Amino acid sequence: MSADEFDPEIERLFSKSPPLADAQLFAADVESRLASSGRVRALALSFAGLVGGILAVRQTMNVNLNLAGEDGPVAGRALGQGLNAATATVQASVQSGLDQIGMSGLGLGAMSSLQLFWLTAGGLIALAAAGVVRLSQEA
Repeated sequence: MSADEFDPEIERLFSKSPPLADAQLFAADVESRLASSGRVRALALSFAGLVGGILAVRQTMNVNLNLAGEDGPVAGRALGQGLNAATATVQASVQSGLDQIGMSGLGLGAMSSLQLFWLTAGGLIALAAAGVVRLSQEA
């Protein structure tokens, strides 16, 4: 067979692929993986939004509005006292959560912002590594 006859023969053989026996199972598996990655993506985005919201509230609470000052209005003092009480409540609940998981020596209130940054960065790196491992196992 010459090269001129061989090329059209190969083209004809491979122009149509035969349907595989498990084509519907493969399509269902791909659809389920796409749906599950959507759930994971939505969960990750929700978590990131929650963390961003918490950081925004924390930074807002650090603004010195002098709401609890003696010369401010009564409503401002009440608002300042409420914010201070809410901050103390959140810190106490986080500390009790840390006590329950055996990290009672770790006080988030005593940590500097740089230490909290590195703690958060380490957690995000560990989360990314776990995601890479999971993706490599799925492939």
